[in-house]
Amino acid sequence: MRFGLTLQRSVYPPWKDHYIDYKKLKSLLRENESQRHDDDFASSWTENDEESFVQELINVQLDKVNAFQVQTYARLRERTSAVEAKLEPLTIKRTESPLPEEQRKRVAEDALKELDSISNEVNLLEKYCRINFTGFLKAAKKHDRKRGTFYKVRPLLQVRLAELPFDSEDYSPFLYRLSTMYAFARQTLGELPPAPSPSDGPAVPTVQDKPVKETHTYSSYKFWVHEDNLLEVKTLILRRLPVLVYSPDVSSRDVDMPLTDPSFTSLYFDSPRFKLYNQRVNRGAGSTLRLWWRGLLADDPQIFLEHIKTGEDDRISGEVRLPIKEKYIKSFIAGDYSLEKQVGNMNITDSTRAEALQKDIAELQKIIKEDKLQPVLRATYNRTAFQIPGDDRIRVSLDTDVATIREDALDLDRPCRDPDDWHRRDIDDREMTYPFPEIRPGEISRFPHALLEIRVRDDARKGSKEWLADLMRSHLVKESPRFSKFVHGVAELFEDYVNSFPFWLSTLDTDIRRDPEDTQDERERKRNEDHFAAGSFIGSLKDSHRIPGPDHSAFEDTAHRRPPRGSITLGVTDAERLRTASGSIPLHINQPDEVPQRSGSQRNGSNESRLDDTPQFKTGIRTYLSRLQPRRRQREEPVRLPPGVEAPGTWIKDSGPLRVEAKVWLANQRTFLKWQHISVLLATLSIGLYNAAKSRDDSTASILATVYIGFAVFAGVWGYGVYIWRSGLIRKRSGKDFDNVTGPLVVCLGLAIALVVNFWLKYSEFQRNKQVHEGKPLPIPDRPIWALNMTTSGLASIENEAVLVNQAAIQN
Repeated sequence: MRFGLTLQRSVYPPWKDHYIDYKKLKSLLRENESQRHDDDFASSWTENDEESFVQELINVQLDKVNAFQVQTYARLRERTSAVEAKLEPLTIKRTESPLPEEQRKRVAEDALKELDSISNEVNLLEKYCRINFTGFLKAAKKHDRKRGTFYKVRPLLQVRLAELPFDSEDYSPFLYRLSTMYAFARQTLGELPPAPSPSDGPAVPTVQDKPVKETHTYSSYKFWVHEDNLLEVKTLILRRLPVLVYSPDVSSRDVDMPLTDPSFTSLYFDSPRFKLYNQRVNRGAGSTLRLWWRGLLADDPQIFLEHIKTGEDDRISGEVRLPIKEKYIKSFIAGDYSLEKQVGNMNITDSTRAEALQKDIAELQKIIKEDKLQPVLRATYNRTAFQIPGDDRIRVSLDTDVATIREDALDLDRPCRDPDDWHRRDIDDREMTYPFPEIRPGEISRFPHALLEIRVRDDARKGSKEWLADLMRSHLVKESPRFSKFVHGVAELFEDYVNSFPFWLSTLDTDIRRDPEDTQDERERKRNEDHFAAGSFIGSLKDSHRIPGPDHSAFEDTAHRRPPRGSITLGVTDAERLRTASGSIPLHINQPDEVPQRSGSQRNGSNESRLDDTPQFKTGIRTYLSRLQPRRRQREEPVRLPPGVEAPGTWIKDSGPLRVEAKVWLANQRTFLKWQHISVLLATLSIGLYNAAKSRDDSTASILATVYIGFAVFAGVWGYGVYIWRSGLIRKRSGKDFDNVTGPLVVCLGLAIALVVNFWLKYSEFQRNKQVHEGKPLPIPDRPIWALNMTTSGLASIENEAVLVNQAAIQN
């Protein structure tokens, strides 16, 4: 798509006069001139033309865009300060505040509305800056390509852009302010539990320093987020969850300090043959070993050692996480230090738990020694975390600036890391940060997208999942359920050392941005495939195993293939096998709030016994009707569109020229010919019967023949009418049913009645003949009796028999 059309579609109408005038820049470049020879065209470009273009691009358009960005951002900061001032009286305790409770809630509601407006405008401002920045680069590129080697404007533009803030503005501190006010306003309204806050200042987001031990089971969902959608995703999340501040010493004096997303570093271990990597890629039982810390290593952060075991079903079967000092890491890897002091400092009162931890540490050192594990990969990223203070039922993390760096010493001639050390000194001593320009290209891989991970505790309220469902099924994110920084880094940087690669590498270079309407159409298509593949089985499971509310489809469609920690997976039913075979993901039925807990025998019982006990699986007409329910329900239930998406007035299938396969027309014509065949057969029989009746002046036979002719005419007219009607439906692309049973019913019932009448007449004739042979008087019928289904050859024999009957009656 040409950028001019993209810019036109991206314009926010109230700001349309403040965008880059791309058409004017193109006119200054004389884009519409006829194609000429390059030398002639270059010679026609004068110094005055160059000066006019540069003046318009650098001094007019760029200054206009930058001035509007600065003005708008300053206005947003003023509005934010006004909201803070409005919320300031609410920071006083309710027992000491002179404001009544109703007024406090009214102030909080007004603040939330204003914060929503500010968040929307921040998102629009970021998109405004991005599209204009792209426009300036496009104009400079077009200029340099047309001017050849005589004039270059892009270097000048890049220097000028570096001096202006409109493209380099960091919105993270501003979002932290919005998050704090969102959390405080929702706490005032009672939507969030109260959070610990300083007594002499406003509430601050949750402080997170040490890892929290997880005693619950979680369901994990992972997504990729394009850079263009990053700020929109952030603003969408912070309206519901406050930002989690990773700082051990947040106090009242730090509240006004600008906050930024903290950086994290993970150091992954593996063997020279990449045993742990192969286990992860092949989905076998394995483990992951890493060291991780927050911030720069030169700042002496707290370092954590983490070892996670996974089973063949990719479930976490064991986890060890404990702090370790930097001076003990090298000796621990070598097996000379057992971390007894660290375990003692953890104040574990349960002796059994302490012994189990010591056993796990000893086993970990044994694995390091036997498999020759060593640091091979470093992953760095900035993390923005969202979580309600004191409530870990929903955790959301957004990782940006993700980079993986080689940390190995596999090549002894040119090692990336000193083999006698546990980390790269060139990175940590020089305090390198993203994008690490000093690292050689072959030693670093920068991930092009942001990583979004949503973790929902099993006992989370269903109502709190609705906004998550809207996010997960929106066009802003792309599902990547099995993504791992460790696996991705090894696959990118150690291509010559491994033979298995993750599937997401093939989609890494593709554009993950999607149109909102395309996202809705794709979700409907998947839903239709599920209905078609599973039939009535899906209907039976949906009523008993789904999460109530509109969020079920998103959680079902984006369910992580790996079961949550500590969860027990129920037996797979036939319906789930059908869904898996159709390319969809099985229903998530291991949530304790979705289905009642079952005993071990029930959980491991046969699938057939459970299906046989279900009424929907009984045979007969009920089974047939139940299979029609999903499609009928699909037509009756209104489609719930995502925010910002409107129902189209014209379907895509109706927008192009009419293209109908030939077999559709031929099928309609074959049906028409069948009806004409029936009409000809009935007409032939009727005319033969009518001619035979007229030769003897028989009115009854004539009437019956006329009735048959009526059926023949009806069949011909009906066949032609249905043919014309269905042809019209095909041309209109109508979704109506093509079935119409009126014609077949009329013909079939008419023939059935004719056969019954024919049988009755033949039976009456048989009774009269029987009376003649027995010597009983035979009543003379008012009219001769004729069979309805006689042929021309049979008319003569029946006529002779009728003459004999009449003569016998006269003699008697």
